[in-house]
Amino acid sequence: MYGVQLDQLAELLGGTIRQARAQAARWVSHGLAESAVLSQGPPWVWLTRRGLQACGLRYGAGSPALARLEHIRAVTATRLALQAVPGYRDGGAYWRSERHLRARLGGQRGSRDHLPDAEVHWPDEPAGGAPPEFAGECWAIEAELTPKTVVRTVAIMRELLARTGDYGCPAAEARVAGLPPRHARVVYLCSPAAAGTVLRARAALGSLAARIQVRALPAAASLPARTPA
Repeated sequence: MYGVQLDQLAELLGGTIRQARAQAARWVSHGLAESAVLSQGPPWVWLTRRGLQACGLRYGAGSPALARLEHIRAVTATRLALQAVPGYRDGGAYWRSERHLRARLGGQRGSRDHLPDAEVHWPDEPAGGAPPEFAGECWAIEAELTPKTVVRTVAIMRELLARTGDYGCPAAEARVAGLPPRHARVVYLCSPAAAGTVLRARAALGSLAARIQVRALPAAASLPARTPA
């Protein structure tokens, strides 16, 4: 992820805000992370180049973009909510972030490519227990805070549903007729302001609408009004 606020870091670590702050301070002291107040609510934490290297990641280092903080928080809240669902853990599902997908594209990204906010992958044969209903599926995840036009939303839905190749594949393999779709479904997590547009766009897809799911964003998706004690 591009960065997290301390309350989300605390949720991830299973501790308190105070414990998350102490952990972040240790990372900062070792040059692995940076932390600053970038928005309302608690400080943000993000990895430095050294921190990314320590995690085996080759992403470009930098602070989260100020204009995208609200969206980054919403996507992180979505990821945390999904990872807390027992079926997600039991099924061995894993998350591929937009940052990961963007890194795979490198310099290949064309002006018409739309990147989902994330992908969720379900293994064909999860370890332990019977395979879940979603075994072998790949989902595109979209966190929608503000409404686009219905026309634009329909275009994005069609593009995601028609894609056959992984991100970073040759352009000729991105959408190949006759091959199975990459995304078995597209899951939209919407704010109240965006839900109406997304639902109208889904209704315009005809039979493809069955592969679009619309849910409410988690309650913790919004920027906190104030810093927790």
